[in-house]
Amino acid sequence: MDGGRGVKPGLRIGATDDIGLMAVESPIHFRDLHATILAAMGLDNEQLSFEVSGRQERLTGVAGTAKPIPGVLA
Repeated sequence: MDGGRGVKPGLRIGATDDIGLMAVESPIHFRDLHATILAAMGLDNEQLSFEVSGRQERLTGVAGTAKPIPGVLA
């Protein structure tokens, strides 16, 4: 763990359609958002796991690799 970092103020990533329903520019998966929040708290999402029915699970899911969103953390 590296001790948490702040989020850059006034940062805006991507854009939505006219009614704000769908991302049309730079869509981000919710797992990456969760990984970013955990990184801001100083936690590594790949090391943070818990056991469910005898198998290891992570808050960001075990399928694929969730990475913090680049450029968000200060």
